[in-house]
Order: sequence, then structure tokens, then C-alpha cells
Amino acid sequence: MRRPSHSSEEEEFRWLLHDEVHAVLRQLQDILKEASLRFTLPSSGTATEGPAKQENFILGSCSTDQVKGVLTLQGDALSQADVNLKIPRNNQLLHFAFREDKQWKLQQIQDARNHVSQAMYLLANRDESYQFRTGAEVLKLMDAVMLQLTRARNRLTTPATLTLPEIAASGLTRMFAPALPSDLLVNVYINLNKLCLTVYQLHALQPNSTKNFRPAGGAVLHSPGAMFEWGSQRLEVSHVHKVECVIPWLNDALVFFTVSLQLCQQLKDKISVFSSYWSYRPF
Repeated sequence: MRRPSHSSEEEEFRWLLHDEVHAVLRQLQDILKEASLRFTLPSSGTATEGPAKQENFILGSCSTDQVKGVLTLQGDALSQADVNLKIPRNNQLLHFAFREDKQWKLQQIQDARNHVSQAMYLLANRDESYQFRTGAEVLKLMDAVMLQLTRARNRLTTPATLTLPEIAASGLTRMFAPALPSDLLVNVYINLNKLCLTVYQLHALQPNSTKNFRPAGGAVLHSPGAMFEWGSQRLEVSHVHKVECVIPWLNDALVFFTVSLQLCQQLKDKISVFSSYWSYRPF
């Protein structure tokens, strides 16, 4: 098969730079607009947007019915939480809920949303009227957009690793009424498309305990036997209860991130094929 002449390759690259790049950018903007709607971002300048709608999620586990939770999500905040914990040892049923005046911000959702906004801002600055002069310029834009989308995805797929004292010191423990008993810790986080609630039961290690005290490091989920020091006490995790629930719109957002990243990479690959043209002169 005869190789196209240089001039036809140059024409193809000129078309890619002036037409196809903008077509891909429009597609990316449409996808990210959908993603931003999932995060209930206020659309530009519409003052009519009310507060984000409340959604109730029932968190349970197939392996245990010891913990049941109903968490109410409103955009990037937990506006209500209602948790029941059954303690088989003494057949006790504990119930605790958020105080009426409290909301708990889910930083992961807030951060992911901000990264989507940044990606949309980058694309909006390169509208139809903008003329790309070199392939390098397109690659630079794609790299910047991909960085924001990767960060958005990572915030949802990588929950924070916390030490047990960090969980104990978290403001989340002070959100409940009645107050949490001193032998319980609670953590809430996003993992991929799931809202996760973890309840840790603790017991104090006696000063004369023969156990070798070794404080646990940071983890997303601590295991029974993990030890830590809090105040003047040495404590050990005796039981861990984790319940979770899928949030459908987070699932959508993750799919939109993947599709957008693929589109960016495909455009980068197409541009790179012609690197011999744009590496030394603009079109």
C-alpha cells in the first residue's frame, strides 16, 4: 500500500488540529457536565437551584445483623445518621443518631466535585473560537484535564488511612446524641461507589496486662486486636462491624471519569502520530 504524500499527511494533521480536537473537547464537556450533575453542582449562575435533595441509604451486611444504619446524604454532606448496634455479650441494643443541628461533610465527595469543576474550567477556556497552533498545546491541555480527572477518581477510590487516635479525635464522634459510649468508635467514608460505616468496639487493656502493647498504624479498616493509646488509657479493638451501601450516582460518576480519561488518551495518541509535523512548527 502506497504511503500518503507528506502534503496529505499535513492536511490530515491540520484537520485533526482544527476540527477533530474541538469535536473531542465538546464530547468531553458533555460527559463532564453529566458527571457534575451527579455531584449536584449548581449550574452556572442559576439562582433557582435549591439545596441538594436528601437521599436515604440503608447500610447493612450479609454477614452480620449486629449493625444497621440509615444514613441521609445531601450532596456532599451527611445530614442525618441513625445507627443501631446489637451487642450479643449482654444482649444490649444501642441506638445513636446525629444531633438535629449537625451535618458531616464528606470531604472525598467535595474534593472529587472540585476536581471535576477544574477539568470543566480548563475545557471551557478552549472553546470553538480557540485555534490550537501546535500538537504540543493539545497534549498539554489533555494532560491537565487528565490530572484533574485522575485526582477526582482517586479521591473516591482511595479512602484516607487513619490511625485509631485520629478516628477518636474526629469531629464525627461528637455528632451523635446521645453521645457515643467511650468504648465505641465510628468512621464513615466513601470507597469506590459505596458509602461505608465502620463501628469499632473497644476494651481497655489492664495496666498489668501481659500483652505486648504495639500501637497500630494508619489503616482504612482496622482489625480486631489493633491497639492504641487515648488519653491515659491503652485500648484494644475487640470487634469490628462494617456495613455499606452502593450510591448509584457515584457509580455513574466513576464511569464518566473512565470514559473521559479514555477520550483524552485517544486524542493524545492521534496527535502523537503526527509529532514529526508539530514538533518544529505550528499549523
